[in-house]
Amino acid sequence: MDLQIRNELQVGDIGSIIYLHGFLYAKEHGYDYTFEAYVAEPLAQFAKRNNPREKIWIVEGDDKVLGSIAVCEASKNEAQLRWFLVSPELRGQGMGKRLIQSLLDFAIDQGYESISLWTVKGLEAAKTIYTSFNFILTEEIEHNIWGGIHSEQKYFLELTLG
Repeated sequence: MDLQIRNELQVGDIGSIIYLHGFLYAKEHGYDYTFEAYVAEPLAQFAKRNNPREKIWIVEGDDKVLGSIAVCEASKNEAQLRWFLVSPELRGQGMGKRLIQSLLDFAIDQGYESISLWTVKGLEAAKTIYTSFNFILTEEIEHNIWGGIHSEQKYFLELTLG
């Protein structure tokens, strides 16, 4: 499969990213349709902002979106990692680490001092990647969302600038 990673949104990308998240999280973790809305709303705002300190990486192969990751500006000094997902057919091949490294390089170039992300307990492959980049778990909240009881986890990384 010929893969490319691009940073410009194209027609259909927003819908594809929402679909991929909704479909995979429903299949793999039992989430309901409300998870798609959770992904859709901030992704739409991201697309409309066109902030130069924010960036998205879209993995494409065979004319379909197979993964994504983005950095969003949480504050002048803190970035947030969003919409990190790699399709099952690409997992275990280093694509997730490649995406996170690209995102961290960009965040440092933009002068962010730290980066955080929210995920859910039980995503062991993602957790392994995050901790390999020295993200640390700083918060955990359990609540009824996306059709069940889930524990959201916040990870944080202090960035080394320069």
